Amino acid sequence: MAIRIESADVADLHQVLEDHARYWGERDLRALHLTAMVQEFGSTCLVARADDGIRGYLFGFVTPDQTGYVHLVATRYDARGTGLGRSLYTAFNEAAGRQGAVRLKAITSVTNEGSIAFHRTLGFDVRIVENYDGPGRPRVVFTRELLPG
Repeated sequence: MAIRIESADVADLHQVLEDHARYWGERDLRALHLTAMVQEFGSTCLVARADDGIRGYLFGFVTPDQTGYVHLVATRYDARGTGLGRSLYTAFNEAAGRQGAVRLKAITSVTNEGSIAFHRTLGFDVRIVENYDGPGRPRVVFTRELLPG
């Protein structure tokens, strides 16, 4: 089954929200799925579409300091381990580069071992920033220079 990575639209966002548990399990991250994100940054909000629906997505944008920031990235449970997350990052790398980005950045909680391991395999530098999300709320910050091409 062919997978196409395309720009997301509001209908895709609503589909992802309907199927939220297929991407996030018990973690409720629906509040982070913003319509404005897709409306305003559509060229860097991506979905991986197949005949059976959206297999994964990456919502991001490029900041004024030329950082391609990944706000959310997820793959459906039945698409894990297929390289889809890597493909979404590659597509985002290209889309962010077209908008002048020179680096990528993402964050996660210090307990999200899967995300930390995944970003390490993609070549990101990994560091814990104390109080990133407020007093006593550290986050893991991932950074990497934009890959050429």
